[in-house]
Amino acid sequence: MALFAQDKNLAIELVRSAEAAVMASGRWFGLGNKNEVDRAAVEAMRYVLHGVHMKGVIVIGEGEKDEAPMLFNGEEVGTGEGPEVDIAVDPIDGTRLMAQGQDGALSVIAAAPRNTMFSPQDLFYLNKIVTGPEAANYIDIQAPIEFNVRIVAKAKGKAIHDTTVVMLDRPRNETIRDKVRAMGARIRLIGDGDVYGALMTCLTGHETADLLLGIGGSPEAVITACAVKCLGGNMQCQPYFRNDQDEEKAKARGLTRETVLTLDDLVKSDNVFFAAAGGSDGDLLRGVHYHGTHIETSSMCMRSKTGTIRYISAIHSQKKLEEMGDNIEYDPNANEDK
Repeated sequence: MALFAQDKNLAIELVRSAEAAVMASGRWFGLGNKNEVDRAAVEAMRYVLHGVHMKGVIVIGEGEKDEAPMLFNGEEVGTGEGPEVDIAVDPIDGTRLMAQGQDGALSVIAAAPRNTMFSPQDLFYLNKIVTGPEAANYIDIQAPIEFNVRIVAKAKGKAIHDTTVVMLDRPRNETIRDKVRAMGARIRLIGDGDVYGALMTCLTGHETADLLLGIGGSPEAVITACAVKCLGGNMQCQPYFRNDQDEEKAKARGLTRETVLTLDDLVKSDNVFFAAAGGSDGDLLRGVHYHGTHIETSSMCMRSKTGTIRYISAIHSQKKLEEMGDNIEYDPNANEDK
């Protein structure tokens, strides 16, 4: 696929869009309103993306699953000039975490050359396995859970009881959880945000888990795949059907319960950009913090082509941001009339 030679600043533009999302949605931190967290993040991210020098199409967005009003699948973003790219977004990965004032919420966005990202369409959930570079060549989603835990532990030179598996705390993952515990491996259950969970297995210096297992959202899987490709890890998925209707729709696309989606199926390109900004404090990034005259954000960006990971700490002038436009809710009193 074509290199983004025309615009090597794309990575920082993605960071700017994620920063905007957390600065806007952070005003709703701890106020208990998921919808307002999501709305503020979506509107701010969309506002910034439309100024980016690119011909972007949202492949993974808000709308079909969450019934959000903007950044829907198929929406065109950018100036209409520059590289043609697929865009995958989750303006807040962990809206409930943000609304409840809990740690670990992120704003995430990824870009790859046009027509290289998998489109889940009506496939809303996937069974996932993710691990970092050391065990990347050994995992097999078709193998038993016990095999994958053991092979990852061996590849990383760990005993089973020192190996940590991260998964979403959901009833649908209880069988997997029980098998892992029966082996004596450690489990880290997360309430939301399995993009965050996958990063915990791959990100050098922040590897607080060795393996991610379990069923989570398919849009998040594509965004996760972009990050994992940048970090040199591996990811495999299989369709998970909630009901017969899900299964029939998937079969029409040639997808069955036995289908294995590899990392390259989820994102075909080797030239992928990924960016994230901290919404609330977490192991990976510090959350957005407000200081009256300025706002602090903590972000990262990475590119698979070069293997580069950059961390960005930014201080934003409250006054300047308010002058930029009315579409981004930076006003500290913005939620008072809601």
